[in-house]
Amino acid sequence: MIDVLNYKLYGDVTVYDIIVVIVVMALATIIAKLITTNLRRALIDKMKRDQLELMLKVIYFGIIIVAFIAVLPALGLDLSGLLVAGGITGIVLGFASQSVVANLVSGIFLISEKPIKIGDQVNIDGVAGFVEDVNILSTIIRTYDGLYVRIPNEKVFTSNITNYVAHIARRFEYVVGIRYSDDAEKAIEIIKRIIEEHPFALKNPEPVVFVDNLGDSSVNIVVRIWAPSTEWYSVKMELLWKIKTELEKNGIEIPFPQRVVWFANELRANVEGKEEGRQA
Repeated sequence: MIDVLNYKLYGDVTVYDIIVVIVVMALATIIAKLITTNLRRALIDKMKRDQLELMLKVIYFGIIIVAFIAVLPALGLDLSGLLVAGGITGIVLGFASQSVVANLVSGIFLISEKPIKIGDQVNIDGVAGFVEDVNILSTIIRTYDGLYVRIPNEKVFTSNITNYVAHIARRFEYVVGIRYSDDAEKAIEIIKRIIEEHPFALKNPEPVVFVDNLGDSSVNIVVRIWAPSTEWYSVKMELLWKIKTELEKNGIEIPFPQRVVWFANELRANVEGKEEGRQA
């Protein structure tokens, strides 16, 4: 049996070497199959089917190719020249594809972690809008102006992401200024009533209305309201106008900026003297 295993088929390659090659390639195939199967189960609901299949094929054949290169010496093939040429090629390709690989890896992490989903309203590195698509290499944002912006996944993954709709509710705030002669308590009651009447103004968390500060020209009332994240902008626009018109109906007005100027006694006396002279 030992003589059979040591039998040389060609050059220094024996039957034992061929068996080792077959076993290694079989194990590599099994490992590649297990990895791609588990990845398919984990990512099937998080990635598009065509993108997932492409990624799994790259991983599968990548493992097979690495295993095949590893067993080439056992087949009597000299890899020294191939390694040198491959090393130079690898360096060149490494520099050329550095950003591509970074975007690919970042895309996998984004799809797995899912900090954003298609349809979410987000702000990524100053680009705000709706998430239109999350691909392996890039993320597409449709801005509020209707522009489509492609952001590389590496930038998305390393940037601060603000997701406006990740939480079910979102708060907005007004500062309403009224005249000093107006009744602040009455204004607060009117604002609270308007908020309670709106169907999308949430009661929990409870809205807050209070006098925040006494400004130069007005008494400033802060209004903080919670609304569903998907409706908050329309609620914000509607309530602001309703508050303004309802306050005016009740005689409470938003004042213009104004200044009270006091003159020194001498200047006042001079002015009064001139007026008396004119009257005389």
